[in-house]
Amino acid sequence: MTRLLAIGALIGSAIALGGCSTSIADLPGVGLPADAPARPKEANGYLPVHDMPPDREEAPMKPAEQAKIEAELIAARARQAAAAQNAGK
Repeated sequence: MTRLLAIGALIGSAIALGGCSTSIADLPGVGLPADAPARPKEANGYLPVHDMPPDREEAPMKPAEQAKIEAELIAARARQAAAAQNAGK
């Protein structure tokens, strides 16, 4: 009985610590769900993690938009600080 429990714990921990669930999905009989996207078979098919996007020719945000957002954030922080002071009284 103890051996059976130990084997079950070993198998359970191997599945839990075995890494990604994709290795389980590749097992015969388990398979992928019908609506799962196709996965590339080679490891090089995945996008690199540390790739930087290409430089933009124009600024992502105009300076006027950035100033407006910064002013709104400052006002929101002031309201939050005032609400915290009023709650403390």
